[in-house]
Amino acid sequence: MAQHREGVHSHHGHGETPTQILMEEHEVILQALDALQKRLDALQNPTAADRAFFEKAVEFLRGFADQCHHGKEETLLFTRLGERGFPTQGGPIAVMLSEHQAGRAFIRGIAEAAARIGTDPTAGAGIRTHGYGYIALLRNHIAKENQVLFPMADRTLSAEDQRDLQHAFARFEAEETGAGVHQQMLGLLDELEAAAN
Repeated sequence: MAQHREGVHSHHGHGETPTQILMEEHEVILQALDALQKRLDALQNPTAADRAFFEKAVEFLRGFADQCHHGKEETLLFTRLGERGFPTQGGPIAVMLSEHQAGRAFIRGIAEAAARIGTDPTAGAGIRTHGYGYIALLRNHIAKENQVLFPMADRTLSAEDQRDLQHAFARFEAEETGAGVHQQMLGLLDELEAAAN
């Protein structure tokens, strides 16, 4: 199952641009969204197994999609684009930041509803509402970054900016995300995909 992800995150220093690295991460996030959607589509009367699945999904979305991926975008790429004249209070960056915040709220909603499985009959409805909301938001968000923001970034950033960001991404993963966390997250995605089928 993991063969389609080899190369993700063993890629730093292989000449890829920062936006290419982020787009590869988008592919991984989209795979997680597909697994999440399958499980949501099948969700009837949530069980302990469902709770375990959605808790794992929340762990992946917080650890990989938000902390690692959005972390690099917010603290590194968007900051550099701001330094190169991109407006940060309006325009595409402000939209992306507000969507990151909306995504965090959806993830919180999934986590809170999953915690109520077994005690609250509305837990399944809560998971579906927040889960489908998150999936729709993120798919749209990723399309906008891939098709609009990242091409603008590539036209704006100098070769030196690109190199600086590559190094900064590698540092971010080592220091902020932590050694081995990426592989752990990809393992978690394999588990989500297996459990969704």
